[in-house]
Amino acid sequence: MTDHYPVLYTFRRCPYAIRARLALAYSRQTLIWREVVLKDKPAAMLEISPKATVPVLQLPQGEVIDESFDIMQWALQQSDPDNWLDQTNRPEIIALIAENDLEFKPHLDKYKYADRFPEESMTTYRARAELFLTSLEQRLEQHPFLLGDKITLADAAIVPFIRQFAGVDAQWFQHAPYPCLRRWLEAWLNNELFLSVMKKYPQWKEGDRPLLFPTDID
Repeated sequence: MTDHYPVLYTFRRCPYAIRARLALAYSRQTLIWREVVLKDKPAAMLEISPKATVPVLQLPQGEVIDESFDIMQWALQQSDPDNWLDQTNRPEIIALIAENDLEFKPHLDKYKYADRFPEESMTTYRARAELFLTSLEQRLEQHPFLLGDKITLADAAIVPFIRQFAGVDAQWFQHAPYPCLRRWLEAWLNNELFLSVMKKYPQWKEGDRPLLFPTDID
């Protein structure tokens, strides 16, 4: 009965997995949800994706997509009712996501796990990450979303990482000079789509009954 649905291996808090789930949910893809515990990764996932990171999407035909941005693009190619792909602004979308992934994320990791990187202080790592926050704030001063008056792939791809940054020191973030970024983030965190992909589910084990999203998780 479930063989014709994609299978998604995911971890609730991982920002890469969150953005993949956002795109899948937005495009209304019915799939089998397998919640992974990163310290106890299932053999079935490791067999199809030896790099051992989430998210991993296995399509019914056997194809495996194990990069979050590729999963997002696949989902939107199936259905994109509000034009998140926005081909007109595609070069800017790609560039902004690349800046998030290649420049901001390493600084975010060092800020979040500063005790693992004692070479410099937590505030130094935060200041480096803030260069990206400042650029986003400037964008959001001009319009409600990162590239204009509507959501694009860039918003959905970047918001999980800003969520993670904000959670490192929530009190500091609430008083930081990023009011537009805070409003944008808060709107996302209270968005029905976002809430639908952030519910908590138990670890998937081999032999468990398939958990269908959105059918069983609505």
